[in-house]
Amino acid sequence: LIAVTVGVTSSAALVFTAAQAAGAGPREIGSWMLALGVGLAVTCVGLSLRHRVPVVTAWSTPGAALLATSLTGVSMGRAVGAFVLSALLVLVTGVTGWFARAMDRIPVPLAAALLAGVLLRFGTGLFSTMHESFAVAFPVFALFLLGRRFVPRYAVLVALAGGVLATVLTGGWRLDRLRISLASPVFVAPDFDWKVLVSVGVPLFVVTMASQNLPGVAVLRSSGYDVPVSPLMTWTGAINVLLAPFGAFGLNLAAITAAICTGEEAHPDRNKRYVAAVWAGIFYLCVGVFGATVASLLTAMPQALVLATAGVGLLATIENSLATALSDKTSREAAVVTFLATASGVTLLGIGSAFWGLLAGALTSVIANAGRRGRLTPAGSAPAPAQDRPANTPSSSVPAGELPSP
Repeated sequence: LIAVTVGVTSSAALVFTAAQAAGAGPREIGSWMLALGVGLAVTCVGLSLRHRVPVVTAWSTPGAALLATSLTGVSMGRAVGAFVLSALLVLVTGVTGWFARAMDRIPVPLAAALLAGVLLRFGTGLFSTMHESFAVAFPVFALFLLGRRFVPRYAVLVALAGGVLATVLTGGWRLDRLRISLASPVFVAPDFDWKVLVSVGVPLFVVTMASQNLPGVAVLRSSGYDVPVSPLMTWTGAINVLLAPFGAFGLNLAAITAAICTGEEAHPDRNKRYVAAVWAGIFYLCVGVFGATVASLLTAMPQALVLATAGVGLLATIENSLATALSDKTSREAAVVTFLATASGVTLLGIGSAFWGLLAGALTSVIANAGRRGRLTPAGSAPAPAQDRPANTPSSSVPAGELPSP
């Protein structure tokens, strides 16, 4: 529930803006949310049950930002044609397996640094929120610390409950804006205009792969889940193709919300955390069905509550990512460069900082390690976390405190 709340409240407004840029009305916007909700439900539930791994999917947030600026004056049919092309390209990457081969060559420390950089703004958001909404953010933080001390598994839920109570007492909710209504599917036949395909479809594919799927795989790998990447790309691409005519512009692996479901708060046993992703899919389906309601709920919910809850929910993941990124001395400099470049939020050629951060870190690693013997451990072979390793498995030579925690 927390993962879905964070995912929806942090980016749903972009989806509405993108839909309006293409001339969508209330019915079309509801259809977009319904298609996205159904797509996320099918992929979250299906892939998590299939692989017994917390596979959390999301809509492409950078993709929505791209569409919000590039769909102005583009007809809905041509926009859908661009969605179909982008989804087909994702499907091709899954079938051919080239994306999986590229991910297997990324060292563990760089993948962890990438994740830490992506999540940094949520961690700092917890404390920056206190400047203007201390009465909301501080109780969330304090209750989280108490929860970690006495009921670790439910610490984030305790913090969320306290935040809701704080916002009610301070009058932060604007319930007069809440409207409850169901969404219905609206089919739009794709119109394949080559100019729109090149200017919208291809960039949408690039930003989705570089800014969403890449850090999404990094989350799974840094959490110790060695799930095959190609089937994930294949299924998200295929479902996206089917739902694109109804408004599903981009389905991909989640990073930030996935980090919430892969942590210890989801379940002490890392082999059972896939249940959190299954429930995320169910909640996303609810979001889709009540797509029109979600828009009004976003305007009624205090933003401080969302930022504070996301901050405490990702503290442990940021901590573990930084520990893993800095655990190997030979790759420490490259990991720091990856972290800083990713956290900077720089965007070049329409591609987000996750891609450029990884590229900068890889370049640093190549130059710093030129001529040295041995190779860094690839991301796909990350050691199992110490507390989850079977008793009869030999321990790694790396100190237990420096291993990536789930």
